[in-house]
Amino acid sequence: MAKKKKHHEDHVDESWLIPYADMLTLLLALFIVLFAMSEIDAQKFKQMASAFRNEFTSGTGVMEEQAPIPTPDSTPIPETQKEIISKEEKERLEEAKKELEALENLEKRINAFIQANNLTTSLQTQLTENGLLITILDNALFDSGSATVKPGSREIGKKLSDLLVTNPPRNIVIAGHTDNVPISTANFQSNWELSAFRGINFMRVLLENPALKPNQVSASGYGEYRPKADNKTAEGRAKNRRVEVLILPNVSLQAVK
Repeated sequence: MAKKKKHHEDHVDESWLIPYADMLTLLLALFIVLFAMSEIDAQKFKQMASAFRNEFTSGTGVMEEQAPIPTPDSTPIPETQKEIISKEEKERLEEAKKELEALENLEKRINAFIQANNLTTSLQTQLTENGLLITILDNALFDSGSATVKPGSREIGKKLSDLLVTNPPRNIVIAGHTDNVPISTANFQSNWELSAFRGINFMRVLLENPALKPNQVSASGYGEYRPKADNKTAEGRAKNRRVEVLILPNVSLQAVK
């Protein structure tokens, strides 16, 4: 009897481990589903629900299932959308080319005016991605230390204003600049004020042309703070004393510059 009892105790009943293992498997599947549902779309939710259903209806463990969440791929741009983007880019490029051609023609007309009036030493043009820039040295418009446009130079402004009338209209920015020699007079306490009034007064001459609308034209002054040349020489200071007229393009020129 003693031998029989001892032999019975060596074989403890472990049948409870089977339902316990199944329960752990189901719990693990549940937590995986809950985790996946936190960042899942409708398609993935259906896949997870199917996998969860299989766990309850079959006896296989969760580790035997294939992962229901596919690796996300980058969504390709539809061909129709590519065609739309390409068409818009082509249209912008064509508009930029037309605008550049119009400004080039305007530059030719202004250069012809400069040649015809022997103003090559005082007026210059430059076509940039910001627009058509006309540079007028100060001695062509003003006496030293003055912001009043010289009577003989007002005609230059009037003729130039005719060339600035374009179709379609374009915005125009006028900026006064000086050298770095300090100024302090009854009218101007600094180069900044002198440059600003020079820009404004030349703008007024241009706006005597009724074809130019005031809402298309603006003026500013930069004093000595945007030099084009070295202020250490007389030649450099002469280049820095200037009025700039910038004709802005109606569309960006960066696509063709």
